[in-house]
Amino acid sequence: MKQVIIYSRRGCHLCESARAELESIRSEIQFNLEEALIDGDSKLEEEYGLMVPVILIDGKMHGYGRVERERFKRAILA
Repeated sequence: MKQVIIYSRRGCHLCESARAELESIRSEIQFNLEEALIDGDSKLEEEYGLMVPVILIDGKMHGYGRVERERFKRAILA
């Protein structure tokens, strides 16, 4: 099963939307979903800063910002 991590920040409306979209997709396709807040982690803040939400699939960068539903589904099913 694919492992998806979404890096986000507290109070980030785009992050909340991305998480909701991923949860919606997860109702169709099974994958593990973990959310990691970058707030207070200087390494993650430096790496991802203004890019959040950032989505990784099996440890590899898939994308950031808005979730492109069909692109994400193709990546999960690959």
